[in-house]
Amino acid sequence: MLVKTYGAAIYGISATLVTLEIHLTNGIQFLMVGLPDSAVKESQQRVKTAIESMGCRWPGKSITINMAPADIRKEGAAYDLPFAVGILAATEEIPSERTGKYLMMGELSLDGELRRVKGALPMALKAKKENFEGILLPSENAPEAAVVDGLKVYGFEHLEQVRDFFHNEESTPPTRLDTAELFFSKLNDHALDFRDVKGQENIKRAFEIAAAGGHNLILIGPPGAGKTMLAKRLPTILPPLTLEESLETTKIHSVAGKQQKNALVTTRPFRAPHHTISDVALVGGGGFPQPGEISLAHNGVLFLDELPEFKRTVLEVMRQPLEERIVSISRAKFAVDFPC
Repeated sequence: MLVKTYGAAIYGISATLVTLEIHLTNGIQFLMVGLPDSAVKESQQRVKTAIESMGCRWPGKSITINMAPADIRKEGAAYDLPFAVGILAATEEIPSERTGKYLMMGELSLDGELRRVKGALPMALKAKKENFEGILLPSENAPEAAVVDGLKVYGFEHLEQVRDFFHNEESTPPTRLDTAELFFSKLNDHALDFRDVKGQENIKRAFEIAAAGGHNLILIGPPGAGKTMLAKRLPTILPPLTLEESLETTKIHSVAGKQQKNALVTTRPFRAPHHTISDVALVGGGGFPQPGEISLAHNGVLFLDELPEFKRTVLEVMRQPLEERIVSISRAKFAVDFPC
């Protein structure tokens, strides 16, 4: 029996559709193909235990899983949910004709609990673009994905709830979010404020000019003069984020796994990496490229405290991002761009 479910792979700050083809036949072999990494391959143990913990049977057959497109590397534990749903559909625990209507992603614990994943917002945007009826995610990710208008977003805490949903889709209402109301209600909700600074009229004037024109600043002075204090308060006098900037910033933080509580980033980011940071950590990269500090500071402030202490290579790699306002990272099989 062949069952198809759908997930997504994150590249840069965009998502690519991934089709999981699950085939059951006689035998005892388990085979997963399509360039899965170690975390994806280990999903067999998590999914098997999660399915058995809720009283369902694991098929005593040969299981072959193809993750298409096969030339794109898949990484992370977020494919547990579409894998589990495909197995449940193949064993007729849930109706197989309904699984293709939704894009789904989520990490499973051994008792079937769903854990948050990275990149929920780009996944939701991809689901809408591909005309899926909705997206199934862990409940912690649902508010973030619900930012996308015109897409039904369902949040679940346990695999049992997902099984019940496919038997009765009206049993779980979609997560609804008024994006405009949420955005404007939390806009400029800063913990610090520039108006708290007393005196320092000349440097405050320089900050105001830099904020108005989007200029860079270099602060020189003795310890204790207030350089770091002023820098931390610079985002509070920058122009408010627009909704488009907020969505773009949220996508970057979502992909990096930095988006925790709020569905949207509504204040301009402030990033202050330590001077021992590596060049890869600053501009982004790695075997599976992730955004660096300068991308996490997109639409906000990147503060390099003790600038002369940074390694020369770290300062040199900032040349291209400063000029082009984008970070291009190339690997053997793909290239990604991060805004900065």
